[in-house]
Amino acid sequence: MTNLNPKHHTLIQALLTRGPLLENEFHLIFKAVTGKSPGTHQQLFDDYLLKINKALSYVQFELRCCRHQYDGHVYYGVVNNISDEQSKLGTKYSVPQIAFYKAILDAILQDPAAQGSISNIAALNLRLEKQVLTVTNSESQGGDIPALRNFTITQKEKTLEELVRDQWLSSTPDGIVGLGIRSFLDLRSWFRSNDVPPCEICNEAGVKAELCKNESCTVRIHDYCLKKMFSQHKGGRVCPSCSTQWPFKGPKAEAVEEDEEPNVTTQSQLPSERRRKRIDSSSSQASQPISDVKRVARRSAQAR
Repeated sequence: MTNLNPKHHTLIQALLTRGPLLENEFHLIFKAVTGKSPGTHQQLFDDYLLKINKALSYVQFELRCCRHQYDGHVYYGVVNNISDEQSKLGTKYSVPQIAFYKAILDAILQDPAAQGSISNIAALNLRLEKQVLTVTNSESQGGDIPALRNFTITQKEKTLEELVRDQWLSSTPDGIVGLGIRSFLDLRSWFRSNDVPPCEICNEAGVKAELCKNESCTVRIHDYCLKKMFSQHKGGRVCPSCSTQWPFKGPKAEAVEEDEEPNVTTQSQLPSERRRKRIDSSSSQASQPISDVKRVARRSAQAR
């Protein structure tokens, strides 16, 4: 097993006690611990993270980073490396609470417009009886147990507040519910294994993304990826797949980060594997039978 020194322990403890941290916050902690800035000592920073991840892999955990799809900021966090959503919540939340979270997750991911959110009212009115849960010693194989049927609105409101506080979900003052940064960090593998359509540019799940206006095209791109893509191309703003005009509304002179997508080096994430995942994800997306339904829903939304 990889031996970690007190500096490694401090970095892990900071993420465990504070939860996911913004990139600049984590970099400041790294500088305070090591005396070196990641900006000028990138190799040292990468070596620290690689050694930490080798040690965490023995207990199926990982120090990971990703962009929050709602604000584009990069976050770091220590996550459970088991790719199912129940395992992330099972140590703290009850069966009905897990079912409620899964119902919200499903509702957001099934949105054909990829807005990445639902209203607070819609979330509270979600029915839980159809949620299939893997529950040890459960008498019901379909998750249709009394605790789910009897989960009240008041209980849902309290659970929603708790999920937002723990950063599994996010909520706006005007009553819009979306995924929290912990969901984006922990469910990366789950998104891929469940064929959530990826962003054409970064290959991460396109939970909140812009869609190509060509109804026969399945391309979706994150807003921050669009800004980067269009800032690097002086030609027309068109879909990278079908060349349909893309009505991007971002400011022309807006500064866009030119750095590559943040990456924490792990033993399992290699460039060749990412390319294979992109090909496999594109193939599975093209074969999904629900694509026609999504196009119909998009046409209906545009007609309204």
